Amino acid sequence: MKYTYFDTNTKQVTNDIDLLFPGFGKTEKEVLAVMSPHDDDAVIGAGYAMLAAKEAGAEVYVVIFCRGDAGYSTVEEKATIEEVRARETDECYARMGIPADHILRMNFPDFSAIGHLGWEKADGKPGDMPVLLRFLREKKVTRVMIPNHYHEHTDHRATYLMSSFDVPQAGDAALVDHGTPHKVLSTLQYSVWADFDPEDSLVEGRTGGIRANRILAVSAEVEKEIDVAIEAYVSQGKIIEGLVNSRKERQTKDGRFVEPYIAFDCRPKINLKPYVDWVENH
Repeated sequence: MKYTYFDTNTKQVTNDIDLLFPGFGKTEKEVLAVMSPHDDDAVIGAGYAMLAAKEAGAEVYVVIFCRGDAGYSTVEEKATIEEVRARETDECYARMGIPADHILRMNFPDFSAIGHLGWEKADGKPGDMPVLLRFLREKKVTRVMIPNHYHEHTDHRATYLMSSFDVPQAGDAALVDHGTPHKVLSTLQYSVWADFDPEDSLVEGRTGGIRANRILAVSAEVEKEIDVAIEAYVSQGKIIEGLVNSRKERQTKDGRFVEPYIAFDCRPKINLKPYVDWVENH
């Protein structure tokens, strides 16, 4: 099979995409939005899930938060790097079957996304939320993939914060002049290069250094498709060389390739019963 899904908590193994996106396709058209701090992060960290969702019938969007202005490896490239990367980005995702009109660019400066967090910035100008909220509602996004915030990059952490706090607002009956509320059904966190925050593994009692609670294993055919897409980023060759080379570490003995995620609730509801029980027994 091209796609095999694993739940590291329950040890469930299946070829059903429901394990990654619960209730996939059961109630409405599926729309996946992958929040990408920089243009190449989505394909590197969430490429397998994007292809799996697309093949299962989902419409896929990529939201790029930073404009790539720091991604030059020679001084001569500095003046043109944003334009070059924009072309490479369109080509990369086109190779995955994602058209240019499914790419939303927030255009924050590299290493500065954190300064755009919220509805309004300190200078009174709009933050990320008005654009992101309207996008989630207008496109009727059902699934969101959010980057790992743990020891990767300040822009990755900023994108995680923006996404994980804005996503629940999409379904709230508030700010209705910014689109009709529409609930996002599930969220996943993906890693670009660093391991995840150990919180989930500690809470769930997973051992063996397994921090992800979901894993997608794919055929060599899928990995090849992602490799070809990544190759569109010619200008980033030196910068992402280590990441590209490390993809070999994804391979299993039987020739499959793995991509880990954390399925999580952006707005978890407190369980008050343990507190009630504690008070009643003291």
